[in-house]
This record gives sequence, C-alpha cells and structure tokens, in this order.
Amino acid sequence: MRWPRLDRSRVVLAGLAALALLIVVVVWAMLRPDTSPSADPAATTLPVGMLGGVKPDTLLNARPAAPMPAGPPWRYGRSDARFTVIEYADLECPFCRAYFTVLKRWIDAHPDVAWQWHHLPLAMHEPAASTEARLVECVGLHGGQAAFWQAVEWVYAHTRGDGQGLPEGLRYPGLTPAAQQCVDGAAADAAIRAQAAEAAQQQIAATPTLRLQDRQSDKTLLLRGPVEGDALLSAIDLVAAGGADAAPSKEMPAESPGDMPR
Repeated sequence: MRWPRLDRSRVVLAGLAALALLIVVVVWAMLRPDTSPSADPAATTLPVGMLGGVKPDTLLNARPAAPMPAGPPWRYGRSDARFTVIEYADLECPFCRAYFTVLKRWIDAHPDVAWQWHHLPLAMHEPAASTEARLVECVGLHGGQAAFWQAVEWVYAHTRGDGQGLPEGLRYPGLTPAAQQCVDGAAADAAIRAQAAEAAQQQIAATPTLRLQDRQSDKTLLLRGPVEGDALLSAIDLVAAGGADAAPSKEMPAESPGDMPR
C-alpha cells in the first residue's frame, strides 16, 4: 500500500500560519488594558476637606504619610500637614488634662493639622511636673513617637494633678531598663529645660497655650487657653488669609472663645 504524498509547500504555509496566530495571541495578552480596581487613578487619591474656609492647594495622597521624625519636639498627625498646633503644656495641669483628649480627637479629624508638644512645667506644680515630663520624654526616646503619646495619655489618666503627682508606688507599665536609666539620669532634662526657656522668651507662662503655625507662609498665631474646634478653624482661616502682608506673629485676644480660666 502506498501513502499519498504530502505537498511540502502546503505544510510550510500551515506551519507559518500557526506560528503567526500564536504570536498574535501572546501580544494581545501582554497589551490588553488592566481593568482591575488598582488601575483606576481615582482610587489612589482622596480630596482634602476644607478647614474652615481654607481650600488646600493640592490633594493629600490616601496612602499613609511618611512617619514623623523621632525625638523632641514630639509630633502627632501627618508629617505633611500644612498647619501645626504647638501646645505648651504641663502634665500636672488639670486644664491640660481635660483638653488632651479633645485636641487629640480634633487632630484626628483634620489631617491637614499636626500637633507638636512643648513641655512647660509650672513652678506651682513642681517637682511632680518635671518628674512626669522626664518620664514621658524617656519613654519616647526609647520607644518612639507612639510610645511618647501613650505615656502622656497614661500620666494624665493616673496623676492626681495640681502638683500632687502620681499615686505613691505607681509605676509606668512596661518601662524598659534603658528608659528607667534615662528617668533616673539627666538625659531628658536638656530638652525639657530648652522648651520651657523658649516659652519664657515668648512670654508664655500659663498652660495650655497654643501657637498655630502655617508651614506654607511661616506665619503664627498665639492662642491662650484650651481653644475649641470652631475657634481653631477660625484661627486657621486668619493665619492662612494673612499672606505676605501679615505680621510674622500675632496673638488672639484673651477674651477669645475657649480662653482658659485664670
């Protein structure tokens, strides 16, 4: 029996056609558009809400901002926030204690505002005020930003206030040997004294006192007392609207909303 002879030209053409089809399929698979949710540019950014009447110039990325730099002065909030609320506070001050959770909640709700802590231990609250300032500084120096703010919150939750200090025998939970050595020494004292001296130079003698800073224009506004949220928004509007013609530093009148009882 004889097999039929194959036409070599037809075999070659069929092979070339199959190869061309394979190439088309591979190229289509590589170049087809990505329809997954991550390909949508709108999914990676969120518009920033207005702060009072201030409209941000740019959008803040929805991804977490870079972490705050470690070390004093300690900061809370986004590292790229345009505005900073600098608080001069005493850990034995009852007004500061009541204001702490209020301000923290407000900062959490306003991502374009960060919070910066400055120690101002008052003479009437010594030595407890400086002892507690040393504790939270040392916890922060050996544990980072989050550890510092947790220590401040813990002190406010447990101190008897008005210079009475922490209850006898109460120790900060989880204090590491390195942090304890810092507390027993003088490593943190320099930062505390420097911040208190800076407050004295600016004639700040009561707590809490706030200094609102616009990092874009470097204008500031001094606010005395535990200022409520609406007053903070008004202060932000005032600083942001000042522009180049505004004075480098202004002070809100003492009778402004939220002024601390004297």
